[in-house]
Amino acid sequence: MAPYIARRLLLTVPLLIVVSFVTFLLIRLSPMDPAEVVLQAQETPQITEELLAQTREELGMNDPFLLQYANWLMSCFRLDFGESYVSGQPVWSLIGPAFANTLSLTLISSVFIIVLSTLLGVVSALREGSLADKSTRGLSFFLTAIPSYGLASVLIWLLAVKLDWLPTSGMDSAASFVLPVAVIAVNYVGIYFRTVRSSVLSNKNEEYVLYARASGLSERAVTMRILRNSLQVAVAIFGMSIPIILGSTVVIENVFAWPGLGRLSVKAILSRDFPIIQAYVLIVAVAFVVINTVSDIVNAAINPKLRSERA
Repeated sequence: MAPYIARRLLLTVPLLIVVSFVTFLLIRLSPMDPAEVVLQAQETPQITEELLAQTREELGMNDPFLLQYANWLMSCFRLDFGESYVSGQPVWSLIGPAFANTLSLTLISSVFIIVLSTLLGVVSALREGSLADKSTRGLSFFLTAIPSYGLASVLIWLLAVKLDWLPTSGMDSAASFVLPVAVIAVNYVGIYFRTVRSSVLSNKNEEYVLYARASGLSERAVTMRILRNSLQVAVAIFGMSIPIILGSTVVIENVFAWPGLGRLSVKAILSRDFPIIQAYVLIVAVAFVVINTVSDIVNAAINPKLRSERA
């Protein structure tokens, strides 16, 4: 197991370097001059070529491209993403708390998604063709088709405005998590439930199930083997879902005024605050790579065959 983990970690390093380079390159391809954006944010009355040249020098934009990238990458290792063009504050002082808020929302939502998807998928597959199976699948299709902002609006109107049970915005207490977590969970449970169900059904028809029953194993033991083998697909999918949720909370955070990465990134995009946009893209991309690597390692621990099949 240790050699496999070492190989996976070694493969992650060049991938992270490529991710960071693409992130740095995308911002540099923007048609807006960062120096001009800074001067506009500072409400400079008259932007002259001399001021632009001075600002570019201060931002290090006159250095060779690869040197700029190397300096930026070394700073990122120290969690120094530069200063906001708009507020002048260190980017990490803004994005750090926002990242913690989004991460807490993502992890809590992921727990509900994993538990509900696995439970519904397994039960539906083991009772294939039953009323419970058909009802669950029909409900999942319906809920998946509802836009997140539409579902959020309905829940706010019903549970917050009409019944006054829950807060509509912010994260002042544990109750503030209920509505955003519910909206995120509903949108993703319908998708991942079907994946778990398909995996269980596929394993039910494998030859090892027939041999296990022919060998006299109890139905409980056979079911546990099916679930163990089905879990490999579930782990990979759920591992990928966490960074996807992390990067897709923009709508939810803006609807519920959640002080997280999504809301901060929208403000940064509207104000062309490039350092914050750059840090946001990098953090989400790194989270995607790291969590994907962890899910591969967990899968290899479940199924020893994968240790020799995968690099």
